[in-house]
Amino acid sequence: MSPFSTRQVAKKLGLPPATLARYVAASKVPAPKPIRIGNAEVRAWSEKDIERVQEILPKIVNGRKTRHQKRKRQKTEQDRRRPSN
Repeated sequence: MSPFSTRQVAKKLGLPPATLARYVAASKVPAPKPIRIGNAEVRAWSEKDIERVQEILPKIVNGRKTRHQKRKRQKTEQDRRRPSN
């Protein structure tokens, strides 16, 4: 089977391509070694690479989402502590 591009892998995973690229740059997900084609470097993803990323994705915590959930939770806890009039 032919390898997949990063854009194709992102689509299969249900992520925007920029998000997958950001995760790869931050070493949050393992990526295949880049291959030089002309002046460009591309990654050729195999099915095995995609499966590995699918296993890791649920473990990645999106900082922004977590922060907002934390604030919301703190706010509801403060509301519970306030005496009702």
